[in-house]
Amino acid sequence: MAIAHSRLTAQGQISVPAEVRRRLGLAPGSVLEWDEEGEQIVVRRSAQYSFQDVHRAVFGKGKPKRQTLKELKAGIRQHIRRRHARG
Repeated sequence: MAIAHSRLTAQGQISVPAEVRRRLGLAPGSVLEWDEEGEQIVVRRSAQYSFQDVHRAVFGKGKPKRQTLKELKAGIRQHIRRRHARG
């Protein structure tokens, strides 16, 4: 049984029903991922950052050096700012 229904606009857009947004914990700016599973298309909330993104932010390239928690958090913040900088 369907949770809800959406209608496709002429521009190819859909609205995500409130019940689906609530169940998936979606908010403005949330990223949805579309996947094919057999004969079905599944839509799910996408993780914001991949494991590789976090690893690169923390360790950079090459062999990682020992860092304090404060340095690790600063590296993650710096990576996210660079990746999402407007310009």
